[in-house]
Amino acid sequence: MEQEWYTRLEKYFPEHELKHPEHMQELFAEHVAYRREQTSEYLIIYAEFDDFIFIDYLLVNPKTRGSGIGSKLIDSFKNRGKTLLAEVEPADDNDKDAKKRLRFYEKNGFRKAENIVYTRETDDGQPFSMHIYYWSPSPTSETQILENMEVVCEQIHNFHAKRHYGRIPADPEDVLHWKSEQ
Repeated sequence: MEQEWYTRLEKYFPEHELKHPEHMQELFAEHVAYRREQTSEYLIIYAEFDDFIFIDYLLVNPKTRGSGIGSKLIDSFKNRGKTLLAEVEPADDNDKDAKKRLRFYEKNGFRKAENIVYTRETDDGQPFSMHIYYWSPSPTSETQILENMEVVCEQIHNFHAKRHYGRIPADPEDVLHWKSEQ
């Protein structure tokens, strides 16, 4: 039962987007910002910092998807008055869930950071890109979003990463760029 939450993630998210379960267990145990909330209806894993919240994984039970549970959950996070960030894979004609995730965030008022390019590598070195989506209770710049994502990379994705992956998977200088820098 302890690893049931990870099995739920594995069934829904692409493998290259998942952290190793041991990595996540250490984050839960040792990083004060990293948290997990779960019910039979949803599972959300996030990191709450002083001025923003990074939504690492959000999963609504397939049986209750479309009933508004995910939007209510996002609204509860919006009520905390902090910027919300999420990494969302680009739409893919071969992956209907990727399109649904994009529509979900857009429907809930998130905007795509149009000027930030975010490219990581799988464990076997294959590049993959993600979009950064954000919602903020007040006007914010993409510069601030980029700075927040640097914190996410350094403190969450790279937390004890060498132990789990043998490398740093998300060095901000390597994975985050302005569109004009490419």
